[in-house]
Amino acid sequence: MEIIFTEFENLALWTVLGSAILGIIYALLLVRQILAMPQGNEKMIKVAHSIQAGAKAYLTRQFRTILIPSILLMAALFFTADFTHHLNVAIGRTVAFLAGAGFSALVGFTGMSIAVRGNVRTAAAADSGSFPSALKVAFRTGTVTGMFTVGLGLIGASIIFMVFKQEAEQVLIGFGLGGCLLALFMRVGGGIYTKAADVGADLVGKVEKGIPEDDPRNAAVIADNVGDNVGDCAGMAADIFESYEVTLVAAMILGLAIGGEIGQKLVIFPLLVRGVGVLASIVGTYFVRLCEGGTNAMGAINRGFWISTIISAIGFLFFATYYVNDIRVFWSTVVGLVLAILISSLTEHFTTTKSKPVKEIAGASRTGPATIILAGFAVGLESSVWAVLSIATAIFASIIIYVGFGTADIMTNITYVLYGISLAGMGMLTTTGIIVSEDSFGPVVDNANGIGEMTQMGEKSRTVMTQLDAVGNTTKAITKGFAIATAVMAATSLFGSFCEKLIQAGVTSGFVINIANPRVFIGMLVGGAVPFLFSSITIRAVGRAAGLVVMEVRRQFAEIKGLWEGTAEADPARCVDICTRSAIKELIGPGILAICAPIIVGYLFGAEALGGFLAGLILVGQLLAVMLANSGGAWDNAKKYIEDGNYGGKGSENHKASVVGDTVGDPFKDTAGPALNPLIKVINLVAILITPLVATNLLINPDGVFNPIIMGVVLVAIVLIGVSIWYSKRSSFSYETDGLGKVLEK
Repeated sequence: MEIIFTEFENLALWTVLGSAILGIIYALLLVRQILAMPQGNEKMIKVAHSIQAGAKAYLTRQFRTILIPSILLMAALFFTADFTHHLNVAIGRTVAFLAGAGFSALVGFTGMSIAVRGNVRTAAAADSGSFPSALKVAFRTGTVTGMFTVGLGLIGASIIFMVFKQEAEQVLIGFGLGGCLLALFMRVGGGIYTKAADVGADLVGKVEKGIPEDDPRNAAVIADNVGDNVGDCAGMAADIFESYEVTLVAAMILGLAIGGEIGQKLVIFPLLVRGVGVLASIVGTYFVRLCEGGTNAMGAINRGFWISTIISAIGFLFFATYYVNDIRVFWSTVVGLVLAILISSLTEHFTTTKSKPVKEIAGASRTGPATIILAGFAVGLESSVWAVLSIATAIFASIIIYVGFGTADIMTNITYVLYGISLAGMGMLTTTGIIVSEDSFGPVVDNANGIGEMTQMGEKSRTVMTQLDAVGNTTKAITKGFAIATAVMAATSLFGSFCEKLIQAGVTSGFVINIANPRVFIGMLVGGAVPFLFSSITIRAVGRAAGLVVMEVRRQFAEIKGLWEGTAEADPARCVDICTRSAIKELIGPGILAICAPIIVGYLFGAEALGGFLAGLILVGQLLAVMLANSGGAWDNAKKYIEDGNYGGKGSENHKASVVGDTVGDPFKDTAGPALNPLIKVINLVAILITPLVATNLLINPDGVFNPIIMGVVLVAIVLIGVSIWYSKRSSFSYETDGLGKVLEK
């Protein structure tokens, strides 16, 4: 369909672009405010500079490592477009891929950079004894990341649509894939780094030596604090950024598929939703504050979230009524807002220290590490059931909005139904600005607490930071659950876009993929297996790197004279280097799996089998991701519940058992679980891109002629995945030393 903007639409689109730019300006003003705040004494500044140096070194090496693979993929992407007739689309898709990847990287780098500067300023604010001041600094630091996330995502999508109009869907796929791929790399790399340092520091420090979490004698403490930022700031920000992009891409593709005048409005409406969300997030984050003497940080954060949600709903209603003239699009976005609240509540129930599940896990510590692991695993399994039922309910609500309770009209209105589901995903992500702010707030206060402990700040200051740290743990857990749910909604929307591509390629005549077809069923089985293989690769990587950190910390305690007595300093640079090199080495394998798996299934079994592959991937990926994330979060907070003085408190045998549970859960909640989000979306986008190629370039064509080129592509993809698996299994949990205690990496 040809798109010609009306005067109102032109004005609306420029206003949306303006709101995105306003979000960036707001973020830059906050950066200026934060950097102008005091940093505390020389000891605090020294520790903060060590964290900054480690974080910068890691991300610099990470970007350098993924540069060449990204360039190769960008070149390959150029040839997936029909450039013989639409050269501008081929070029636009390639440039959009670069923009999506660059924006994702910029969001992660900016978030990390401001977080490692806001942490010491939060500690300094707490040192003054003011809880509201410390909250203000920490949350505004997180807000910078949130505003860059929504601002850059909306700028990219708006410009692409305004330039390419009806051809925007093909270009937007490149934009989404670039963001997804970088998010996958940053989520995996950051997750491996942060959990290797965390596990290594805890096992030696808390279990073996019985010292506090951020004791400066522990050589892995600085690496642990660096990891909080490259994992939870850079990694999670990039993750939610690409969800923000992908749901918009899916909605616009489906709107274009509907066509006609209403289709044009349904393409522009998602951009209006995003514009409203940016403005609502700015207002909401501004209201996250307390009067002097207040200490209810979670209440202030929730107030900001609710204000953003209400403003967003009002904006949606206005545009649904006066622009689209269809109230159903309003209710679809409201479904997403409700789902966001429900998922947040469920995650909080299963992971907060005040909840019954976490207290039960803590109680299981009385009989040792084994029972605490069993209890946490059971909680994670149960939480996954309620999360998937919540998402299923939201999807069902989207169906009811468009076709009512009858079943006969679902397939005849399937494009509208899928569009409604994509709007629900967009509704969830409307308050992305404040959600990302909550997530980045977590590592900022965690680092501030660590800086306070390492520099031996006063008891009053430490109390402020400990309280904020506890709130930060809750917000991090909530945003992980939120990110997983948005990944599933985005993937469901993309699945609809994939089915639309099947129709365009002439593979099917409608949105039907028959799982009774053995090829399709094989695809579904393989798709369900991929999340398990991916999780195995990432968890092995954490275990291997954590083992190296443990050996190094032990070596320093044994060899550095005066370290235990506090008269000598640890050498944190070695642990930082171990974590950096380990994380960088493991980056490429998961990316190869995400790109090659759909290529193998599509070319070997056909485009419809690729649909079955996506269905298996989405279902199993969601269930596994929630189980991993929530069990890990529950173990973590069970440990904190004991550290608060319950069941013997710090240093007790119960506490040591809980630390073991926490270390098992670390790669679950911060590496494998969250990394499944970008994996699902990368694979969906790759499937959309290759569908026309798979449909026309068969391994064996209808005449029975074998295609050796396609066979070569499949064999190369199989070999690459095989090498990645072999590499991930190399001496996974065994180590050799040089005879002097220094670990030799194999």
